[in-house]
Amino acid sequence: MGAMQPRVTIVDVARDAGVSIATVSAALNDRPGVSEPTRKRVVATAQQLGWSPSLRGRSLSQKRAFNVGLVIQRNPSVIASDPFFAGFISGVESVLEDGGYALVLQVAPTRQRTVERYRRLAADHRVDGVFLTDVSMPDSRFDLVRKLGIPAVAINAASRGEGISSVRQSHEPGIDALLAHLVDLGHRRIAHVCGPRDYIHAHDRERAWRDYLSAARIRPGACVEGDFSLAGGSRAAAALLRRKPRPTAVFCANDLMAIGFIAKATEMGFSVPGDVSVAGYDGIDFGAYARPSLTTVTTAPHALGEQAARTLLGMLDGKPASHVDTEPASLVVRASTGPLA
Repeated sequence: MGAMQPRVTIVDVARDAGVSIATVSAALNDRPGVSEPTRKRVVATAQQLGWSPSLRGRSLSQKRAFNVGLVIQRNPSVIASDPFFAGFISGVESVLEDGGYALVLQVAPTRQRTVERYRRLAADHRVDGVFLTDVSMPDSRFDLVRKLGIPAVAINAASRGEGISSVRQSHEPGIDALLAHLVDLGHRRIAHVCGPRDYIHAHDRERAWRDYLSAARIRPGACVEGDFSLAGGSRAAAALLRRKPRPTAVFCANDLMAIGFIAKATEMGFSVPGDVSVAGYDGIDFGAYARPSLTTVTTAPHALGEQAARTLLGMLDGKPASHVDTEPASLVVRASTGPLA
């Protein structure tokens, strides 16, 4: 393999264009003081040589890091099996690349460690703005980013004041459609496996479940807290399916818990959906290939990531904080739900 070619600098561009380094800098940064013919000659020379702007140089001249931060508060083993973050991050990256920004991604197992990492990113001037996922009640990160003066976008949570935007995909239409589907199939004992209750999105999904059933004059069934993992769904199945009377249908707050629930129910000798219908939330690709294939409320994490990145870059360009709703979640009916036996 040949030696790495040296990076083309503005010194090279200045030499080949026959102008000063200061003129090249002004021309390439679209600053005044350079005639239009000279600007065109400098730009053409830069393109011919294959010059590209140095991130370090841009950072120093514009006093920006050209990075944005995301600290995910999850156990690394859960991150490895949860496709939501892969879709969200790919959406973020697709926008950041065109905007000349990069994503600084970290994982922390606890809220305290998460806050510490956000504080360090700001103190080291490594990021210009941040995303806030898995927003909790209360969430000290809101006060932290306001105190630090860092623009932030909260995901699936209401905006919390000046300097903080929010991007949300409404879950209620999809959950309402799912529960209507189960009720139409004859189910009245409909249980729920919720996510950690200090997370706003887990609380909101549980509330949507309770509100729909109460409005339909159906008493909400048992609710067991999980951790958004396969193992959490398995533990929930062991607890719920031993109840008397046991639920005839279960809505899980994410697809991983639903798949774990089905695996444990099958191991315990129950038929899905013959003995118990099971549905999830997220619409991960694997759900279509599970056996039975998973009825779910499908979301769009890639689109959520794109909108979050556009919103944050807009704030970095001086736009005010805002709230943006993306396309609502929707129901996908598959084989894991069926009529009451």
